[in-house]
Amino acid sequence: MGNLQREQELDVMVTYNNFCIQESYDTRVPIPYPDGAEGGVFLKAFPMRLDLGSAGHTHRASVKVEVWDAEAELKPQAWDEVAEATLESVSGELAVWSMERAPDVITLGKPGLWRVRVAATGRDEVLRQTTDVGPVHGVERWLFQFWPAES
Repeated sequence: MGNLQREQELDVMVTYNNFCIQESYDTRVPIPYPDGAEGGVFLKAFPMRLDLGSAGHTHRASVKVEVWDAEAELKPQAWDEVAEATLESVSGELAVWSMERAPDVITLGKPGLWRVRVAATGRDEVLRQTTDVGPVHGVERWLFQFWPAES
C-alpha cells in the first residue's frame, strides 16, 4: 500500500448528470469535454480525460481527492459505484468541467500516467432529491484516488 501525499476537497457542479476531469492544458486534450459525453455511464475514459456520470441531474457534489505514491487502499464503506481507469497528465494538474471549467484544479504534483480509482455514494438519494426537491448540495459524495501508473 502507498503513502498519502496530498488531499483536496472540492465542491463540484454537476449538470445534466455529468462532470469531467481532464488535463489542465485544455489545448492538449484530443477530445475535450463535452465532445463524446454519454449519459448513464459512471466512468468513461478518453485520452487525458475522464467523464463521470452522476445520479442527480443538477446539483453540487462533494469530491475528495487523494494523491498517493503507490496504489491506494479503498477503505471499507458502502460505495454505490467503484471503477478504475488510467489518465495521462502533461502538466500534473487536472481541470474540473461541467457546463464550463471550474476555478479549482486537482493537483497531482507531477506529470505522467496515473491510475485513478473513482468511488461514489449517495446516488439513490441525490436522484430522489434532485427529482423531488431540485438542486441540492453534498448529497452525492465522490472519492478520487490517484497513484502513478508505474508503481
